Amino acid sequence: MERPDVADELERLAAEDLTVRQRLADTGELFGNYHPEMQAIHRRNGDRLQTILDEVGAWPGNQLVDDGGSEAALLIAQHDIANPRLMRRCLDLYTAAVEQGDAEPSGVAFLEDRIRAFEGRLQRYGTQVGWDDNGDFGPWPAVEEPDRVDERRAALGLAPLADAIRAAGTERPPRRAVDTVLRERRQIDDFARETGWRGAD
Repeated sequence: MERPDVADELERLAAEDLTVRQRLADTGELFGNYHPEMQAIHRRNGDRLQTILDEVGAWPGNQLVDDGGSEAALLIAQHDIANPRLMRRCLDLYTAAVEQGDAEPSGVAFLEDRIRAFEGRLQRYGTQVGWDDNGDFGPWPAVEEPDRVDERRAALGLAPLADAIRAAGTERPPRRAVDTVLRERRQIDDFARETGWRGAD
């Protein structure tokens, strides 16, 4: 590991993110609108990751910050959802790192699916979950070519989609009221337009 200082910083920032997220989840404040405290942490962490990317000129991968630092950077990249440019840049850099054997392949699936979800497109790997038009829990948005999703997931070292959904569903209610789902989806669509993920309709 060439930059233990950067690794320590990335892991500290990611740990703070998860600690605040858990606290807000425990009080019920996390769910619904994007909580201002959570958004501020994501924005600050994303800004710091942007600076690190500029300094390093590449993804902070396993050789530079070990796998712990690289995983922390991946979490930060996924959580700064108000910065489409950063997340798209991270996908490009992360993919290059995977091709060089310097990052875990599964991270590509999470970044690509999250970008596609905010852009209003179908997922490729089913890593993003939510409630469908009937209020049932599962991959959301839907997955393109669902008959080939497990093949794509296996290529990146991910378990079959059904297994992943079962595991994710243990922490979430299996059904939600359709009007609640549609209201939250409208909020996500508004957020995606406001932050530049999508053009105005």
